[in-house]
Order: sequence, then structure tokens, then C-alpha cells
Amino acid sequence: MAVVALKPYSFPPKDSAGKFPAPLLYIGWEDHLLFSAPHCLPLPPDMPFSALIKNVLPGVYSYHPDFAKIDWSKVEWFKSGQPFKPDASKSLADNGLGHKDVIRFRTPGLTGIHGSCS
Repeated sequence: MAVVALKPYSFPPKDSAGKFPAPLLYIGWEDHLLFSAPHCLPLPPDMPFSALIKNVLPGVYSYHPDFAKIDWSKVEWFKSGQPFKPDASKSLADNGLGHKDVIRFRTPGLTGIHGSCS
């Protein structure tokens, strides 16, 4: 949503990258209403994308019964709403992910508990 200011204002942002232990990355799982919004995680920019999948996402989403059924080779990724093809061998930064970026993933064939989002 756009903001219209009534008069000019200038101030330093309070959520700049340097104010966090690592750049923030928002990650959401499409079609899974158990998670109402993307999770916001501080992740090092040099972390390989494969480590995000193997080491980070299980800690965030594995309690959902669909998580164990994910075929990661078929996952569809989105960055800021646009299709995105991450290279698992490259870092988050090398995949073009920076502070406060939003990525979402869709798992074809998995649409929530008992297909609740189908």
C-alpha cells in the first residue's frame, strides 16, 4: 500500500540490515493455512540455499504432516510473487536474496491438512 506524506520527512530506517544479527529473509509455504504468514528469519548471506532447505526449513515447518511428503525437486519457488529458480549450490546472496526479501514455496500435490486449500 502506498503512503502519501503531507509534508517531507527524513529519518534513518529503524529496520536496516545492520541492526540485525544477519539479513532478514521472509519465508512462506503456499497452501498451508497452519502458517498464516511468512516466517521472518535472520540468515547469513553466505548460507547455501541447500542448507536453507536441509537445515532451516525443517525446524520451521516439519511439525506439519505434509512436510515429510515434500518432493523438493518439484517445489515451485517465488520471490516477491514472481517465479524464482534458486541454485541450491549457491549462497542466499548469490541467489539474489537480501535483507527483507520474501520467498514462498509451493508444493504441488500438497495443499494443506487433508487438502484444506484445494
